[in-house]
Amino acid sequence: MLAPFACRPSESRGRLSPEEESAFRSCFQRDRDRIIHCSAFRRLMHKTQVFVVHEGDSFRTRLTHTIEVGQVARTMANALGLNVELAEAVALAHDLGHTPFGHTGEDALAALMAPYGGFDHNAQAIRIVTRLERHYADFDGLNLTWETLEGIAKHNGPVPRPLPYALAEYDARHDLELHTHASAEAQVAAIADDVAYNNHDLHDGLRAGLFTEEELAGLPILEDCFAEVDAAYPALDPKRRRHEALRRFFGVLVTDVIEGARATLAEARPGSAAEVRALGRPVIGFSPALFAALREIRTFLFHRMYRAPSVVKMRADVTKIVQDLFPLYLGDPALLPAKWREDVAAAPDETALARIVADYIAGMTDRFAIGEHARLIGPNGLTPSAQGGPGGSAR
Repeated sequence: MLAPFACRPSESRGRLSPEEESAFRSCFQRDRDRIIHCSAFRRLMHKTQVFVVHEGDSFRTRLTHTIEVGQVARTMANALGLNVELAEAVALAHDLGHTPFGHTGEDALAALMAPYGGFDHNAQAIRIVTRLERHYADFDGLNLTWETLEGIAKHNGPVPRPLPYALAEYDARHDLELHTHASAEAQVAAIADDVAYNNHDLHDGLRAGLFTEEELAGLPILEDCFAEVDAAYPALDPKRRRHEALRRFFGVLVTDVIEGARATLAEARPGSAAEVRALGRPVIGFSPALFAALREIRTFLFHRMYRAPSVVKMRADVTKIVQDLFPLYLGDPALLPAKWREDVAAAPDETALARIVADYIAGMTDRFAIGEHARLIGPNGLTPSAQGGPGGSAR
């Protein structure tokens, strides 16, 4: 049973290119399925979350992170009476626009694209699902519903002007009402992202040896989680102890969001998804007390993980790869694969060409970018044994 404020497939604003409805799947289910089957989703398997993919097979990649976000979004949406398929679709698409090398790659590409309108991974996700995926006979992109596109574009809240070019380009054709908050389902996808990375970055930091369980046990929330495990399982194997404590931490975050959202929605009493958008404030989020605790945990992670010497060194190495590749392709577009050259030929100016180059680099996987840099420029010390790139290969 859906809550009154949930998004209903029967009330969807539809797709930019009208299509006949499926006999077996709702419009939001079809959106989710198209996202899972698109090329950009598969490439997330070889894109960085925090650690570059060749640093270890057990660390999260952008794909495993996305799957975890989808799982959390389903749980929360179901508990709140929201449309689970829409929440999952937004969750699965939220990182499609990420560059190789995670936020480091995005920062490098954004700086290079500053003279050409900038770069933002959320806006790039919209560009991917509305333009760059070219598989269907009747349209470019995935032709997703308005509700899914809205969620991808503004799951983090209203988008301030000036809009990123990749978002402005589509919004001019299909108004996504970027000045408002998104549906509750999209807000669930956004907070699920926070829950997932706050939890799994602790796992990965421990696995990498950047800090210890004892250090985590001194942090808020985690202190109680480790104490609970120690009381229930004295002398537990360290790896199991770690897992049990972080499992409890994960549960605390999810429970806090669900209970807080129930209280907020009961107080606001929105009667429809449109009323959720019109409230002028989010309805899904962490409680103030938990948010304060997470801020302390994030500060710890910033200093001990994101700015650890080994991570900083890798950030510098991969930043140089992006900085080297962008001007190379911009100066000699013939280096781009043949299937990109039709777009290059149609580019009216350098700005349009730069955006094509940014699309190509943003679509690269870590290992493909490393391999292309080694092939075109020279050894970089990071060259992997196997490569895969935009569309699956270099050419």
